[in-house]
Amino acid sequence: MTAQTTFGTPRPLDWLCLAPHPDDAEIGAGGTLLRLARAGRAVGVLELSRGERGTQGTPGERAAECVAAARILGLAWRGQLGLPDGELADTPQGAHALAGVLREVRPRVLALPHPRDRHPDHFGTSHLARRALHLAALRRADLEGEPHRVSRVLLYQGNGDIAANVLVDVEAVLPEWEAAIRAHASQFAGGHVSETVTPEVVERRRARLMYWGTLARVRYAEAFEVEEPLLLDPEGL
Repeated sequence: MTAQTTFGTPRPLDWLCLAPHPDDAEIGAGGTLLRLARAGRAVGVLELSRGERGTQGTPGERAAECVAAARILGLAWRGQLGLPDGELADTPQGAHALAGVLREVRPRVLALPHPRDRHPDHFGTSHLARRALHLAALRRADLEGEPHRVSRVLLYQGNGDIAANVLVDVEAVLPEWEAAIRAHASQFAGGHVSETVTPEVVERRRARLMYWGTLARVRYAEAFEVEEPLLLDPEGL
């Protein structure tokens, strides 16, 4: 199993964000992805499932929405791994498929859903990614391509609280962030939310951005958690 490219062209990426379903990357890390793309970084998103078991939207509709959102985010690449929705977990088959993608697009930084989440697919994606990261770096793994080791892993916030230790100012890209989420129109009231109505998910996430922004002394900030200490150059402070 290999990833299907839904937008752009596979290439070495500066950042890759893993999303259990279409729209998870926009909701959890969209502001940061926008800022990175505007700064000239090669940014990608990989959906692990098509969200085919979701209550709203068909796989075809959701795939088209992913392309629309990718254009708004300025992504270099977007892909679909095609694992079964509702069954994302740490399995050898899924880990090998994901490890193969990691070797192909060779991200420097990987953003994952935080494992502390009520949705099984979210914490399943996080644990699956851990095995895939290990496999992608093994020279003798049964995989095509050269081994690849990601330099940094960040965990983005889903449905639970996190111990954030990295905050990113996203005020300047807030309208585009909201537009990227709105691109997934099938997920909001059957796809009939008007431009004057703000989807509840946007309202709730914006409240979180304001909270994290307060801690960083900015208006809006996206939050991540890293498990390894960050090394800073004192000359750059």
